[in-house]
Amino acid sequence: MPETAVSQQQYAPKDYKSSLKPIWCPGCGDFGVLNALYKAMSICGLSPEKTVIVSGIGCSSRLPGFVTTYGFHSVHGRALTIATGIKVSRPDLNVVVVGGDGDGYSIGAGHLPHTARRNPDITYLIMNNNVYGLTKGQVSPTSMVPMASVQANLDPKRWKTTPYGMTEDTINPIAMAIAYDISFVARGFSYRPNQLTEIIVAGLQHKGFALIDAFSPCPTFNQDQTDDFYKERTYDVPEDHDPTDRVKAFELALRTDGYPIGVIYRNDLKHSIMEEQAALKSRFAGQPSGSVSALLHRFV
Repeated sequence: MPETAVSQQQYAPKDYKSSLKPIWCPGCGDFGVLNALYKAMSICGLSPEKTVIVSGIGCSSRLPGFVTTYGFHSVHGRALTIATGIKVSRPDLNVVVVGGDGDGYSIGAGHLPHTARRNPDITYLIMNNNVYGLTKGQVSPTSMVPMASVQANLDPKRWKTTPYGMTEDTINPIAMAIAYDISFVARGFSYRPNQLTEIIVAGLQHKGFALIDAFSPCPTFNQDQTDDFYKERTYDVPEDHDPTDRVKAFELALRTDGYPIGVIYRNDLKHSIMEEQAALKSRFAGQPSGSVSALLHRFV
């Protein structure tokens, strides 16, 4: 987070709320994530005029409209590329990306390793509900066996994609992020709002690409991974865990006894595309540029 994008004025969480009211289903975990984001931005003192929230497509991607910052509701799976472009062109801005597991881990998954390579100073908050909610209940890459996109209380004629349940393997987004060496990897839970706020604060303050996977149960289309499901299976990252140890972070991400909540991996030594840009500007300072004739002159 650039220092120039932090205001000297202190903002309260309510100062980030827009006049547009969230229209998520009652009980949706995204409400908790949004409130945690309000609080985190307040703690960090982010100026709304110096902050941009970029989203893809999906229920969670409606979020930019609910915040008083600049917002960009982009195309499906392309939020990271647009956010990177914003950060490269305006490094003085705080850039936050929001989306869901379908948007981030399916159609947009190909952008994760390349964003990790570039390591721009942006924070990616993924609201993981293990289902496609906006398109009415198809399984996503994080859906768990044997979840079926057929609910007993809904018209089964509407659910044709996986009527016999989830038959593919479920991806492990935390292990995947560590494999890509994303420089900050954490997991939160919308029903632990104070802890989630602390995690988002740590992600915003991290100098580099931060990915936060937040469990955000969908009460409408996922009757398997509910809030009670996660309350029984989540636990805090052990106090003796060293997030800078990549091997230990892998071990924690691959455990099968539940889901660790907290900062799992961080690499504060990884260089950023912003640093590379600054070095290039310094290297070529004073040299003719900015016109076609100047560029052609270099090759004549």
